[in-house]
Amino acid sequence: MFRIQTLNQIAVAGLERLPREHYEVASEIVHPDAILLRSAPLQAAAVPSSVRAVGRAGAGTNNIPVAALTARGVAVFNTPGANANAVKELVLAALLIGSRNIAQALRFVEGLDGDDAAIEQAVEQGKRAFVGFELPGRTLGVIGLGAIGVKVANAARALGMRVIGYDPTITVARAWQLEHDVEAAHSVDEVLARADCVTLHVPLTENTRHLIDATRLRGMRHGALLLNFSRRGIVDDAAVLAALDEGRLHGYCCDFPNNQLKAHPQVVVLPHLGASTREAEDNCAVMVAEQLRDYLENGNVTHSVNFPEIVLPRNGGARISIVNNNVPNMVGQISTHLGTAGLNILDMLNRSRETIAVTLIDVDRCCPPETLAALAAIDGVCSARALDPLPEAC
Repeated sequence: MFRIQTLNQIAVAGLERLPREHYEVASEIVHPDAILLRSAPLQAAAVPSSVRAVGRAGAGTNNIPVAALTARGVAVFNTPGANANAVKELVLAALLIGSRNIAQALRFVEGLDGDDAAIEQAVEQGKRAFVGFELPGRTLGVIGLGAIGVKVANAARALGMRVIGYDPTITVARAWQLEHDVEAAHSVDEVLARADCVTLHVPLTENTRHLIDATRLRGMRHGALLLNFSRRGIVDDAAVLAALDEGRLHGYCCDFPNNQLKAHPQVVVLPHLGASTREAEDNCAVMVAEQLRDYLENGNVTHSVNFPEIVLPRNGGARISIVNNNVPNMVGQISTHLGTAGLNILDMLNRSRETIAVTLIDVDRCCPPETLAALAAIDGVCSARALDPLPEAC
């Protein structure tokens, strides 16, 4: 029986992927094997030693102490792409709202007084202040071409926009998904200089904090529209407000409210709605539940932010999952202990990522407790688990 602690409400569609006969899932649980959350802040000290994995039903993991958990050998999973369509739709809505001054026009109308004739006269006089621009023929700059950025780029092409994108770490798979006429930029600054509208789709790291600052804002086209539906902190809010006040920016649309932003007439700020659709919540919950289940039951790792991707099909035998520091001779020491115990290795796969490595081993019979304890005691091993064997193994 695996025990899962939830720190947020998780969509039922995801919880249904954790069968009750094998999983106990609750918000209050002692000695959990894994933690399942969305945006709840997680402190390393609050993670029990029993925890083998943390799964976030969403893409960003800046609410999780990834480095500290990695040092403890705890896998951290996220759900890249599961909410991509929801965020894409919100970005498109923001493009239209920002380019046509919809929010400002709405506030103007809500503030009108008088009878219908007076309102009609005020509308005719006031609508000139909300003249915007059309999107076809304009250039959209996309910084970050992951699951969301690619969808935004392709959708903008369908609207008749030119699109230039920048992502020095774009994968081959994502590149193949882009429309053929999306242009590649060589730097953030090139995107800012060429684009009428710029949208950001990068994670928040020390390298991306204040990626858009006062210096870079001065390099943007005059009258450009800036969108941030990625993470708070990627844009320097004070610098953006100054650029708006100086007339260098047309507007700023984002998903991260604060008092300064919400008070500015040229800012459209939403209450972090990027993934707030029923479909996205279901997709994220299903994806993370399946990842946690595969890791706990089989040791397989997919879509982890700190562990290597590793998938070994269960073709028979009893499985051992070992997480260790990525140092020399670990596989040799592991094999020696198994040989001493008279266990024959049927299949083995080892993968590493930076400081951590994972080894999956199928042996011809169940691993004795004393052998498992010896594996766990190897210097540099974070954890050694004997997974439930296939019926024919023991």
